[in-house]
Amino acid sequence: MAASSPTYQQLPDDKAIWDNLKRAIASSSGFQSWQLEHGHDAQIPALTLEQQVRRYLRETLETLAY
Repeated sequence: MAASSPTYQQLPDDKAIWDNLKRAIASSSGFQSWQLEHGHDAQIPALTLEQQVRRYLRETLETLAY
């Protein structure tokens, strides 16, 4: 059986999960260290919290895949 695409009713739950996860990541010591390390990068402070979290996750996963 093929997986169906999410229905509209599922989206608010997914958004709530992502919002909670984003807040948990943003409060983690790893994320806060990452922000300090990238403070010299003029782009980082200009990004929204969501953009910062996504970039942090991408860089972390790239490092782990190395």
